[in-house]
Amino acid sequence: MAAPRQLLLRLWGVGTLGLVLAIATGAYWWEQQLPKRLQSALAANDYEACIRTSEQLASLRWLGEGAPQEQALCRQKHAEHLWDQGDSIAALTLQQQLVASGHGDLALHRKTLERWRQALMDQAIALFREGDLQQALELLDPLKGSARSSISQLSATLMEIWNRNQLEQRRLVQLVEQERWWEALDSLNKLDHPWWQQQASATRQEVESAIQTLDEAQQHQQHPAVRADVISGDRLDAAVEDQLLQGLDPWTAFSMGCSDLGGRVEEDGPESFCRRSSPSP
Repeated sequence: MAAPRQLLLRLWGVGTLGLVLAIATGAYWWEQQLPKRLQSALAANDYEACIRTSEQLASLRWLGEGAPQEQALCRQKHAEHLWDQGDSIAALTLQQQLVASGHGDLALHRKTLERWRQALMDQAIALFREGDLQQALELLDPLKGSARSSISQLSATLMEIWNRNQLEQRRLVQLVEQERWWEALDSLNKLDHPWWQQQASATRQEVESAIQTLDEAQQHQQHPAVRADVISGDRLDAAVEDQLLQGLDPWTAFSMGCSDLGGRVEEDGPESFCRRSSPSP
């Protein structure tokens, strides 16, 4: 009885050992196939398959050594694909997770994250300057965090600039309606946002035209004698210069120069001008 029992034990041991060896051989063979599958998944942009393959590698390797590196590679490629496709928010979120994991080329991951952050900030500021405040704030929102207080400050600054210009625009409309042109011009000059400045461009033309009209009317009232019979310009300047070269004082030089051109000096308040003399009857 002992001999058959020992034979059975030997057969069981050999069978068990063979089964273990077969399983180990199969596992080893499968492990050798997984890197190729990983590369194929990456080439096909199948990032879910890439993650699954990296997890299988982790289960086959002793204590999963090395698997986090492959998982980091999958996530890195996935984030880059999302960024290239224009899904910047999802790409940034995945890249942040990748940096937090500490796996893979951490220096490269951090550099990529900062580059993407800056790109989103630049894009947000461009949208803000174009007049799309809400979209700009939505782009900045994923960048916020306990360690990113500067992003919160930037968002607050953008809102403050926008609200200030919006209020100034409303004040400008009221000033124009009341024809308070100089105050309206001051209000226009306080607009410091490109989009609001563009919105007020027609109003600026209206205000500047009104001010020019007022200036011309005021100038006409102050200089009623400025007519076609007034001698001025280069001819008068040259005649006065000739008299000054002869040693005359400025007033005498002006009077003599005016006389040489056939005019006479007339005074209009604090100012004087040279009027062409009327021919004798």
